[in-house]
Formats: sequence, C-alpha cells, structure tokens
Amino acid sequence: MHSPTIGAPSAVTLTRLDPAGDDREELVVFMTQNAFPFHMVPRPDRARVERLVGEGAFRDDENDSYWVDHAGLGRIGFLRLEDLEDDTPMFDLRLAEEFRGRGLASEVVRAATDLVFRRFPAARRFEGQTREDNVAMRRTFLRCGFLKEAHYREGWPVDGGEPVASVAYAILRRDWESGTTTPFVWEDLA
Repeated sequence: MHSPTIGAPSAVTLTRLDPAGDDREELVVFMTQNAFPFHMVPRPDRARVERLVGEGAFRDDENDSYWVDHAGLGRIGFLRLEDLEDDTPMFDLRLAEEFRGRGLASEVVRAATDLVFRRFPAARRFEGQTREDNVAMRRTFLRCGFLKEAHYREGWPVDGGEPVASVAYAILRRDWESGTTTPFVWEDLA
C-alpha cells in the first residue's frame, strides 16, 4: 500500500476549515485578495464568495474545504474537494500568489490524493482539471502520478476572451496504492 512517508516527509498539511463559521472571514479575504488567472472567475468579489459560502459550495455533502499549511511557510493556500458522493472526486487548488512558482503544488496534490483515498473508501479515481495554458499545473499532475485522460477543445470559458481547452487528469486508487501509473492508448481506433 502507498505510504506518504516514503522519501522525504511532506511539509504540507491540510486543515479542514469551517467556511460558515470561524474561517469565514479568512476565506473571504483569501479568495478576494489573490488573483487566480487560470480559474473561471480569476478574482471573485466578496459578494460572490459570501454567496458561495451560503450555498454550501465550500462544505456540504458534495464539497469539503481545507487550508493548505506549510511547515516552513505558514498558510499557503486553499483546497476544495468536490463531488465527494461520486466515485471520482475532483479538486480545486488555489495557492496564494506569493507562493506560486516554487513547486509547492506537487506536495499539495500528493497530500490531497492521500486524503481522498484514505478518507473516502468508495473513491476509485481522483480527478483534476485545468486550462491547456496552465503548463505548471499540468506538469504537477504528471509529477504526482496523474495521467491525462481528456482534452476538451474550447471547453474552458475565458472572461473577455476566446475559450481555451480544458485538460483533465486523474489518478486511480490502484495506482496510488502501488505507486505506478497505468497507461492507456489514446488512439485506440487507429
């Protein structure tokens, strides 16, 4: 079985947050004080975040949210798990602007993968999607054992611009357990 302690221990911890309670204001500040250029809403305003909190988007039966804390750096970001009642949960990762470009996302994705497969026994796959031009995140997926499974042409709306492709990556539970990546043939009808 996969062990997250193989190699160097992770400096990343995921701390479950209370979006409608004690963590509400910090969540609103985090989401509104950082720009997220590769998200559909790059800079959400206070009203939008508060509406999402009220709708349960950050915690309900399908969603759960975590602060991303780093042992040497403090709070570096936010992680939301989505579709938790399905056998293929997904995630939304947002690092604070000052912590991007340091390779920290790989540690976060590994911690999130461990959390999902340990806490949700019905999860068979864990999936994430990003825009085609978010090359750093696409490389992160590959470093973490995820495999590209879909490339949706013009599938990601861009505010004020032409849509770009949405690219989906996933890791299978059995690959997480074994530490391998099961390949597949893209052009199976060729």
